[in-house]
Amino acid sequence: MEMVPSEENQLVLKEVENAAEEPRVLCIVQDTTNAKTVNERLTLNLPASTTLSKLFEDVAHKAGYVNGTFDLAWRKTGDMGPLDPSSEMSLTESGFEPGKRNFLQLSDKDGEQPQIASDESGTAGSSGLDDRQERFIGPLPRDCTVGCSSDYSSPSYSYSSILNKSDTGYVGLVNQAMTCYLNSLLQTLFMTPEFRNALYNWEFEESEEDPVTSIPYQLQRLFLLLQTSKKRAIETTDVTRSFGWDSSEAWQQHDVQELCRVMFDALEQKWKQTEQADLINQLYQGKLKDYVRCLECGYESWRIDTYLDIPLVIRPFGASQAYGSVEEALQAFVQPETLDGANQYFCERCKKKCDARKGLRFLHFPYLLTLQLKRFDFDYTTMHRIKLNDRMSFPEELDMGPFIDVEDEKSPQTESCTDSGAENEGSCHSDQMSNDFSADDGVDEGICLDSASSTERVLKPKVPSLNTSSLTFELFSVMVHSGSAAGGHYYACIKSFSDGQWYSFNDQHVSKITQEDIRKTYGGSSGSRGYYSSAFASSTNAYMLIYRLKDPSRNAKYLDCDDFPEHIKHLVQREKESEEQEKRQREIERNTCKIKLFCMHPVKMMAMMENKLEVHKDKTLREATEMAYKLMELDGVVPLDCCRLVKYDEFHEYLERSYEGEDDTPMGLLLGGVKSSYMFDLLLETRRPEQVFQPYKPGEVMVKVHVVDLKTDTVAPPVSIRAYLNQSITEFKQLIAQATELSAETMRVVLERCYNDLRLLYVPNKTLKAEGFFRSNKVFVESSESPDHQVTFTDSLLWKLLDRHGNTIRLFVSLPVQSPGTNRTICQKVGGDPEECSEGSKGNRNSVETILEESTEKLKNLSLQQGSSTSDSQKSSDTSDFEHIESPSPSQEPDSSSVSAVVAVDNRELENRIRVASGGSGGGTYSDPETQFPGEERSDSEVNNDRSTSSVDSDILSSSHSSDTLCNADSGPIQLANGLDSHSITSSRRSKANEGKKETWDTAEEDSGTDSEYDENGKSKAESYYLYFRAEPYAQEDGSGEGGQKCVLVHVDKRITLSAFKQNLEPFVGVTSTQFKVFRVYANNQEFESVRLNETLSSFSDDNKITIRLGRALKKGEYRVKVYQLLVNDAEPCKFLVDTVFAKGMTVKQSKEELMPQLKDQCKLDLNIDKFRLRKKTWKNPGTVFLDYHVYEEDINISSNWEVFLEVLDGPEKMKSMSQLAVLTRRWTPAQMKLEPFQEVVLESSSVEELKEKLSEISGVPLENLEFAKGRGTFPCDISVLEIHQDLDWNPKVSTLNVWPLYICDDGAVVFYRDSTEEPMEQSEDERNELMKRESSRLLKTGHRVSYSPRKEKALKIYLDGGPVKDPGQD
Repeated sequence: MEMVPSEENQLVLKEVENAAEEPRVLCIVQDTTNAKTVNERLTLNLPASTTLSKLFEDVAHKAGYVNGTFDLAWRKTGDMGPLDPSSEMSLTESGFEPGKRNFLQLSDKDGEQPQIASDESGTAGSSGLDDRQERFIGPLPRDCTVGCSSDYSSPSYSYSSILNKSDTGYVGLVNQAMTCYLNSLLQTLFMTPEFRNALYNWEFEESEEDPVTSIPYQLQRLFLLLQTSKKRAIETTDVTRSFGWDSSEAWQQHDVQELCRVMFDALEQKWKQTEQADLINQLYQGKLKDYVRCLECGYESWRIDTYLDIPLVIRPFGASQAYGSVEEALQAFVQPETLDGANQYFCERCKKKCDARKGLRFLHFPYLLTLQLKRFDFDYTTMHRIKLNDRMSFPEELDMGPFIDVEDEKSPQTESCTDSGAENEGSCHSDQMSNDFSADDGVDEGICLDSASSTERVLKPKVPSLNTSSLTFELFSVMVHSGSAAGGHYYACIKSFSDGQWYSFNDQHVSKITQEDIRKTYGGSSGSRGYYSSAFASSTNAYMLIYRLKDPSRNAKYLDCDDFPEHIKHLVQREKESEEQEKRQREIERNTCKIKLFCMHPVKMMAMMENKLEVHKDKTLREATEMAYKLMELDGVVPLDCCRLVKYDEFHEYLERSYEGEDDTPMGLLLGGVKSSYMFDLLLETRRPEQVFQPYKPGEVMVKVHVVDLKTDTVAPPVSIRAYLNQSITEFKQLIAQATELSAETMRVVLERCYNDLRLLYVPNKTLKAEGFFRSNKVFVESSESPDHQVTFTDSLLWKLLDRHGNTIRLFVSLPVQSPGTNRTICQKVGGDPEECSEGSKGNRNSVETILEESTEKLKNLSLQQGSSTSDSQKSSDTSDFEHIESPSPSQEPDSSSVSAVVAVDNRELENRIRVASGGSGGGTYSDPETQFPGEERSDSEVNNDRSTSSVDSDILSSSHSSDTLCNADSGPIQLANGLDSHSITSSRRSKANEGKKETWDTAEEDSGTDSEYDENGKSKAESYYLYFRAEPYAQEDGSGEGGQKCVLVHVDKRITLSAFKQNLEPFVGVTSTQFKVFRVYANNQEFESVRLNETLSSFSDDNKITIRLGRALKKGEYRVKVYQLLVNDAEPCKFLVDTVFAKGMTVKQSKEELMPQLKDQCKLDLNIDKFRLRKKTWKNPGTVFLDYHVYEEDINISSNWEVFLEVLDGPEKMKSMSQLAVLTRRWTPAQMKLEPFQEVVLESSSVEELKEKLSEISGVPLENLEFAKGRGTFPCDISVLEIHQDLDWNPKVSTLNVWPLYICDDGAVVFYRDSTEEPMEQSEDERNELMKRESSRLLKTGHRVSYSPRKEKALKIYLDGGPVKDPGQD
């Protein structure tokens, strides 16, 4: 029985057990039309006789697409076009292989996304249903239930999802980032017929205002698009741009009610002097009376206020139960409160304070009534802003008749106040309309919570003659907030007045909803569930309600397109044309192939240039070549007919194929269709007019051939040839011989498979594939009759030259501005002893400038003999900078009469000169390589004790902890950082190096602050081996080398040690290697000193920069130390003093003695050795006090680039033992709102009692009243005086200091203390504000956070002039 593969394992039997059964073809289809499905696969297992047309039907059924609306193509190659959906050829005839996996790609057809199959078009068979349940490809079905988590899954959207209009007929709005609150309000205004129609009747005058900044015009355009566009959703960026908002505003979420008021204010300003000037007031403004009535004489004082919305309290202040309905909240809103006791009202008639009743009465309701449910409150228990999710029901029809004031005529006993509507438009004057609460208020919103007076909460019956039926309002918009007080999401539930249907407008999604969905926005919970049991109840509920007055004479209908004013019809036409143009442009974009384009420009520095070619899929190859020709600016440089486009792989630098005879082929076919990205690139290849383009065929491999000349020690620039993987080495040599005109009989071919891996290709019949060739390869060839052929490859001159070629790097070295003027003399040995050179002779003193001049002359002569050099292809150009330089032979000896100071042909010549010039520094001379240098001896204990690692060094030097070896020309051991396994004749550059030498993973000086310059035998490490080094003067292009600073360009083998590198630089610096320091310069111009002398330069790469600075380099066991002064009572307690050097084994007292002259000379600090101390520095925190008898590296751990504090003492040192504890204390005096200066307290133990006794002793505070707390943060643990009294953990219940929550175990801890009987100073509001400003300024200067100032949210503003204006007085 045949195994049918599943989607999970995708296994296929290569042989069918029953030969009588028909073979089956496994098709794996990748859907690339949708970002959600690109990583999924469709699996079909079909009989081999299935036709292509049937395959398309099965794929359409499986993917849920309409057949004929998509393309299928082979995924394994982009050179073949899409499959024919109407073909009756079988799968096997079409190239499908039974028993194997056949990969296909499903893509857009003609730039259009596949159409989703509707439920009716799908088959009713069970198999089809099973497939759809198993896997659904395409846009996910939207859940229409309001408030579901899936209803708003993410603010992001794909552009393709907004192309088709919703089935509801309504258009959504795209969420820019956090603009859901704006979208909800805009949709509500759009669905308000009176507002929409009035906006359409307003005509924009372009001559008077810029359309970009006109808010009404942009709203008008938006509403027209919402009504006429065929898109699923449209952008709101034009509207927000008219508000004066930038892109950052899209990431600010605001309150929808706040936006409503700000937008209405802006529209009123814009509509001045127009017919719409009073539109907002006509639609949304109501009036109410704010009154106070004396209960003794009946005198009433009142004023008229206007409002745009009515804020309704959800839960009264101090109450545990919320109002259950909007009607109940409205009754509470107009319920008067009694002013009695301390709150009595001064009656103008009674001329005394009397009990009074204060309240609000509605005088007029607007046509559009807006109710804001105040769900955001402040919890005084937790001191946090909270959201109230209590249930509050609201009716679909709201009768406001019971809430209108029937006292139309003014009582003779009342006094009229000036109408304050102008000043308080849109807001009520009473504190019932305010969001601010007082902790001292017994009731909130003027609501009496006394159960005994509950009858007063019921309003009195109104006069029967009032026509209350005219005050029935119909609900049509519910703006819902889902989330918490910290943030969330807004959407709107809106009823259409045209069909009475409710819709959910959730950003770009619009769907139908029911009355049940509206009831879910009441909040709270339903049924028997707990009050806050469901996630829906705890986060999603109505926030704003908008009702419209039911008045047939005023209720308007939406304007149809036919009834639009003429200016709106013209605007509709312009928008349609714009939308059609956008659609055409989008169609072009969808059919445009965008692919990387490269070109080796023949003029611009011969560098590989990169660009992006955008070509329509129907453009031919000839047209695309012309576009690329112009894009790469080759006009006038190369003729067009000398250019062609070829398929290119940038990563492997591989030319995949050329397109001969396909000049008229469409690019879409050549590139395999329009894709978001391609697995290959295009190269615009150029040629000279006399040359002919070489055809590149698929399956060929590209080989860069470098010709090596052993006589001149040069490696030539690469020559590119193409070969086949099945060619033999003999055939390959013949191919190279044709291209290079070398003899194939004596040819040696070396393949560089990867860095440090060279393979000699010596088996004639072996294929290139077997030798490890890939798409792009690099080989070195040498053809001569030299005896080097007879030598083992790893011992040959060829190997040595290629080894040097692969390890040499180029460094830019900046030298010091001038010689330090030391007594160092460079003597020129002219057939005599170094002693014959007089130290005082002027002629024997060579400056850096002289050496550089000599260097230049030597290089000129050298260049005339051996030719110019260019960079290698692996570097910035085609040949190496060092390839023309002769490699020194092992038998060569330095010429003692040489005068040159440049390192070029023979490095030993330089070594001889340096050693002679330095007078045998280090105790030896270069002239005799056998001379032993008296280096310092190191015992095993010393070797193993140096274990303090510098963090800076780890960034600068190699991460390898090994010290590998390599043989030089004399088979002497040299340092190497990495290597590979050896393989017969194949040689890594490390295989021979490790012969007879054990690899060491712990070097002697691995972790010490610096390294010894001598090996175990006392011989100079720089002398024990030779590695390539060449330097030449260099002028910096940026001019930074001007002003006397010299630069050299150094070519050096990166396996050289830092010690040898420094010694090679001695002639150019003008001082010995111990008198200058090497700093590596990083991309951000940061400099770090390189100090590990026995480490190699393996972490360096081409064109790295190095700066040389004069100064004594560290010796063995020395550490560079930065000294800072600790000023505990200064605003800036940490001040840098000097750089110095401490040595291993030195005592603290000795380091202080060496430090004193530096401090006096550089910092003008004349200190007595007993009047200052050194202590540990951790970031800015003072730590352990170092006692004079402490020894570095024994009692005190020390490392490279160490930092210490120097603290000047007021008196004799109190710290005598390590068992003592030095604590920095500071008194807080609440009565003065002041922190006293720091005082140090030295404790004999970690006892809390001892600390309190000491504090009581220095402050005079009685022991029983003394409280203390540990400071927080970094020294000096600054804290605002407004917070310290309550924010610190005062008087912790512990008996020792070294336990939680104190953990005071080391010197330098900060402790605050106070007198518990001292009360904080009473301050007025002005005094407190002034103190807050001073504290804010003080803490900001010291870099400490001002935690008492809450984070200010960005205010919501709409700018009428199109942009924000900076207020110089604004904080």
